[in-house]
Amino acid sequence: MPAKDPQFDQKHCWSASDLSDTSTPRNFEDSRKNSLLYTHVIAFTLYELETITKSFHSDYILGEGGFGTVYKGYIDENVRVGLKSLPVAVKVLNKEGLQGHREWLTEVNFLGQLRHPNLVKLIGYCCEEDHRLLVYEFMF
Repeated sequence: MPAKDPQFDQKHCWSASDLSDTSTPRNFEDSRKNSLLYTHVIAFTLYELETITKSFHSDYILGEGGFGTVYKGYIDENVRVGLKSLPVAVKVLNKEGLQGHREWLTEVNFLGQLRHPNLVKLIGYCCEEDHRLLVYEFMF
């Protein structure tokens, strides 16, 4: 059995402490700069997500959970040039809820990398000031 390379393990293993790393984007400008880390995930602005949910209007609520409220929206070229037309679900982190930045970041990191027909597809996220949102492909 080949010996383990400790340098490989240090470079390629994730732990819970990685999620609290201070280099993690905590504001909008940092998240936009780091958005290339998540090649399949779009960094949306809060304004864009307010636009597609009609300012998070109650008529657009799909449901609520431990993370927060989920709204239906629709992205297209009117939101940002080059976007494919697509219905989406926008999860808004409840600031007083049990989940916080770490859980939000975990979803961005893991669902942003995974692609599987049985998993909901993460389209994008928003990390602006103290706002944390996730944008998923809407499942009918």
